[in-house]
Amino acid sequence: MIEDIELETLINEIYEYYGFDFGSYSRASLKRRVNRVYQLDGFTHFDEFLSKVRYDSDYFKHMVDEITVNVTEMFRDPSFYTVIRNQILPLLATKPFIRIWHAGCSSGEEVYSMAILLKEAGILNKSLIYATDINAKVLETAKKGIFPLRMMKEYSENYRDSGGKEDFSIYYTANYGIAKFNEELAQKMVFSQHNLVSDNSFNEFDLIFCRNVLIYFDNDLQKRAISLFDESLSVLGFLALGTKETIKYSISPGKYKQLEKEKIWRKIK
Repeated sequence: MIEDIELETLINEIYEYYGFDFGSYSRASLKRRVNRVYQLDGFTHFDEFLSKVRYDSDYFKHMVDEITVNVTEMFRDPSFYTVIRNQILPLLATKPFIRIWHAGCSSGEEVYSMAILLKEAGILNKSLIYATDINAKVLETAKKGIFPLRMMKEYSENYRDSGGKEDFSIYYTANYGIAKFNEELAQKMVFSQHNLVSDNSFNEFDLIFCRNVLIYFDNDLQKRAISLFDESLSVLGFLALGTKETIKYSISPGKYKQLEKEKIWRKIK
């Protein structure tokens, strides 16, 4: 297990050698994740680990991939998707074109969930979903739209609990233990790397998702990310965060209005 002072050394070295800033990540979460990689890869001495990160760029990429993976699932928190389905999509449907950003999209389960909702609302054809993540490895997975077939029972239950009426299996093809989601959904998605720590706004959006990502950031970085979302969100657009996340301490009062009990806010000015 690495010590706190060793973690700080690692953060500083990564920034110096690669320009990649982990300094604003929650220390407790980052330490847990680095220790996991440290142990899985069989290191026993910190100096050996640090040298590998410093001089082996492929290993550095591997380490970043491992410590930035977030667990996700399709239609996670069905009550959240019920609000998206019943309250938000009817409002977005009035627009001539809809832009949606999934920031920290991980392996893409929530992106495909959103595409299904858009299709069922009859507005997928005039929508574009931008899906970004810091982790290049999970983005490759997300682009393929391939998920374990064993998860489909749980995902179909989430889908039904969110108000879905179709047979969930119409959205994918099952083969050799995998579920490949329909190309019609993927055609409305743009996947790219984006770092919430250092990258800027790249478009104006009607709906932004960033669920269960900010919990890994410290307060300053949370404020920076939310400011970035605010800058990227059109007036009357919606911002959706995870169940333990809030904009309360990052945005001036009166600029957003929260919807019901879900962590969804509408930008009202």
